[in-house]
Amino acid sequence: MNDKMFDQPVLVKNGDFMIEEVACLEDAFDFLQNWPRNRRGPIFETALRACQRAYDGHVPVSLARDAFAGFARSARILEDVSTSIPWMAGVKTGRGGVSA
Repeated sequence: MNDKMFDQPVLVKNGDFMIEEVACLEDAFDFLQNWPRNRRGPIFETALRACQRAYDGHVPVSLARDAFAGFARSARILEDVSTSIPWMAGVKTGRGGVSA
C-alpha cells in the first residue's frame, strides 16, 4: 500500500506531546483504526470512507488526504508544520547566530 503516498504528509497530535506524520493511506488507516470509538462520528466516517475509496482506486489519493486532514482539523489534532518544526523557521539570534 506504500504506492498510495500523500503528496504532502499530515501532521497530527497523538497524545499530549507526540506528533505523528501520516504520509500515506496505510498510515491513515492505522491512525483511524486506533481512534477511540467513543470519539468517532460522521467526519471520522467520511475520512475512513474516503481512504477506503482511494485504496480501491475509485477516488484520487489527494481526496483521501484532504478528508483525513479535515477529520484531524475537526478533532483538533491537526498540527501546523511551522509550529511543530521551529528550528526550520530561521530564528534570528544575537552574536554568533544565524546571519540576517
